[in-house]
Amino acid sequence: MKLLLDTHILIWWLYDDPKLPRHHRDLIADGSNDIFVSVASCWEIEIKSSRGNLVIDPDYAEALTEEGFSILPISMGHILALRTLPLHHQDPFDRILMAQAIAEDLTLLSVDRHFKRYDDIKLL
Repeated sequence: MKLLLDTHILIWWLYDDPKLPRHHRDLIADGSNDIFVSVASCWEIEIKSSRGNLVIDPDYAEALTEEGFSILPISMGHILALRTLPLHHQDPFDRILMAQAIAEDLTLLSVDRHFKRYDDIKLL
């Protein structure tokens, strides 16, 4: 399975946070799954960190490589896929993750209730 981690899922994984649902933890740990992290999530982490809203190890990017996660850049195709999304949710980081999941045929791992309003997204 090809999985795209929502930003909070990524952070919970990196810090072994008990808020990470067991099912998500098992999917990420399963070596047969391909795990993707969007550049948008890294961007969101850096913004929240610089504002003081998030404390994160500055070496988290190295941890992504060590975990074997694939970094998903933002392409023009992803930007254009935003056109297909209804405006149920305004968060730009969430919207680009949804567009990437659709464009790349990825299953999005998230506990964000807003994602459930979108029919075209494979969500776990």
